[in-house]
This record gives sequence, structure tokens and C-alpha cells, in this order.
Amino acid sequence: MSRFRLLPDPAQEAALLTHCAHARFVWNLAVEQYAHWRQGRTAAPGYNDQCRQLTEARAAFDWLAAGSVTVQQQALRDFAQAMRNFFSATHRRPTWRKAGVHEGFRQVGVMPEHIRKLNRKLSAVSVPKIGWVRSRRSRAVPGGVRSYRVTRDRTGRWHVAFAAVPEPIPAPGTGETVGVDRGVAVSAALSTGELLRCPDLSVKEAERLVRLQRRLVRAKRGSNRRKRLKRAAARLRARAADRRKDWAEKTSTDLARRFDRVYVEKLNIRAMSKSARGTVTAPGRNVRQKASLNRRILASGWGLLAVRLRHKAPGRVDGVNAAYSSQECSVCGHIAAESRESQARFRCVACGHEVHADINAAININNRGRTTLAARGALQPPGGAVNREPQPESPAA
Repeated sequence: MSRFRLLPDPAQEAALLTHCAHARFVWNLAVEQYAHWRQGRTAAPGYNDQCRQLTEARAAFDWLAAGSVTVQQQALRDFAQAMRNFFSATHRRPTWRKAGVHEGFRQVGVMPEHIRKLNRKLSAVSVPKIGWVRSRRSRAVPGGVRSYRVTRDRTGRWHVAFAAVPEPIPAPGTGETVGVDRGVAVSAALSTGELLRCPDLSVKEAERLVRLQRRLVRAKRGSNRRKRLKRAAARLRARAADRRKDWAEKTSTDLARRFDRVYVEKLNIRAMSKSARGTVTAPGRNVRQKASLNRRILASGWGLLAVRLRHKAPGRVDGVNAAYSSQECSVCGHIAAESRESQARFRCVACGHEVHADINAAININNRGRTTLAARGALQPPGGAVNREPQPESPAA
């Protein structure tokens, strides 16, 4: 996706919100149809049936017919894809979309003449029923675009994302590998000895966010004051998210350019960031502490870094089982919990090797990854792999 900042005027913004409302309305109707299905009942309507129902609804309601049929049909197509993802067990079940939270729509059938360059800083994109909407030209729009998605975040910023698959970053060809250990105090530690930290809100910004949240609790629901407080808090959260995404993009690009192979520890982030509240009969322990840890895990950008690495270096990123990697000495291989003296200090009780604990874990991840890859025959010396039995020569043709 190549995303650009959209700059609509007030009239265009109102029309864009109408498109978002229509797409959300159609999506929620599809969710409701599937929610009524029970075992033994007739199957819920598919995409083609829902499109025929949409045609009847547009003929019956003028406010729906005033919108773009393409926007509404693509909402149904997105829902059909979401249901396919759910049945293939790769995503969760699609749920209701809420105004102010899920604002966006998709447009297909985009041609080169639908995107126009205005000057060095501005471009324009053609939106159905609206016309030309300006956007920032932070970089060139990729060629071959056939669709785009318009979204609005909680701070009121509009973006347009063109569907285009970028070219992967080529490997340097040096044969170098790197292990990446992900943590909370240090977001990513590399086996080369580098410690990378994902930027977050500053102390002043975090204190202001807490004050805004406390004032938001006391504000009357539906009041203008509550809307202003929500918007101010959303700006701070968006600032933190922007910094996290920028760090993940730059770090993943740097790793993909420098190393032929990247080994990342396998982590079940969803399970690790799960709440500890438990149930009424069996309540959890240290719920507040676990909630704070969950926020720190999500703010470290673990999942985003791994996803972007796989996008930019396809086939060159491997997950490694990192069990006991923080307790194993990267020099002698001795495993002992006592060697991990603190979060940052590792001193082997067997050989006395001292190193930063996260760097030690990253080195172990790199060693395990290289060993696993070599066992599969991927790292082969000239003349063939040495970890295989001799094979008979193929008969001459």
C-alpha cells in the first residue's frame, strides 16, 4: 500500500463522510444477515444475492441511491472476503462497524487518468460523486494502480492508499545473518550488538494524555467539551502510532538491506498481551501490572516489525524457537536461570562470560537459525551440502 494524506475541503469532507456512512451501513446489514443464521436454517446470502438486494434497496430509498453504487458494492465484496478469511481460520469473524471509528471505503476501476499531478507538492485523485480531491505528493504514485481505499482516523485526518505491491528489497549477497530478540525495555536487540528502541510519547506527552483521560471521564456524554477532549487524546495516540510505524518501516528496511537472512524469535503476541482479569469465579492476579505490561508490549511494535520484514524480504525471514535463549550462554552453551542476573545483565555461571542479556539472546537466536537452516541444506558449501549421505550419480542422458 502506498498511502498519501488527503486534503479535502469542507464540502468534499461531508461527501466523503456520506460515502463512509453508506459503506458502513451496507457492511452492518451483511453482518446482521449472518448473525441471524443458525444451524438448520437456510444459508446466509452470498455476495451475488446481496448485490441484488442492494439494487432493490437503492430503488426503494433515495438517500441510498444518492450514493455511489461502486462504494456500496465494494463494501459487500470486502465483507465476502472477510468471511472467507474467517472460514479459512486466518482472521476473526467480521463484526459491526461504528461511526467515528471505522470511517472508510474502497474504490475500484481506477485508471491512470483518475490520478493527476498538480505540482511538486500536490496531487489529485478522482472520487465518485465528488470529483477531484487534493492529496499531498510525498512521493510518486506507483504505476498500475487499479484500486484505492480512503480512510479517516479518529483525529480527523484523511488518507488515500493505492493498492500496489512494491518490489522486494534485494539481498546484499554477503551471506551475513542476524538474530533479532524482541523485548520491552529494548524493543529489538540484534546479534551484532545493536540495541534498538521504538520511540513512544515523551514524559510530558504521556502526562498530558493522562490528564486528558481524567478530564474525559468527568465530561458529559454528547457534549462539545467531551468531543474536544476525545480529539485531543486521539491526536496524542496517533502521534505515538505514527512514531511506531515510522520506526518499524526504517528498521525493517535497514535489516533487509544489510543482511541476507533475518532470524526472529517466534512469539504469540496475542496470547502474551491477553488480559489477566480472568472470570468472576476465578479472577486473575496482578491485573493492573499485566495491563501495564500489555501496553508496553503493544507499544514496542513487535508484530509490525516482523510483518514488515516479511513483506520487504520475502523468503529471507525465519521464525526461531527462542526457548531458554535468555538463559543460555552464547559462548559455552550452558543454560542456567542464575546467569540472567537482571533485565540487562547476563553473566554465565559456568564460564563467566558477560554481555548484555538481550544481545546474548539475539546471538543465540542467530545461532539456532543458522543451525536449523544448515540442517535443511540451505547453507551449502561449494560442491554441495556436507550433511547429506552420498547420492548416486544420475545416469548420463
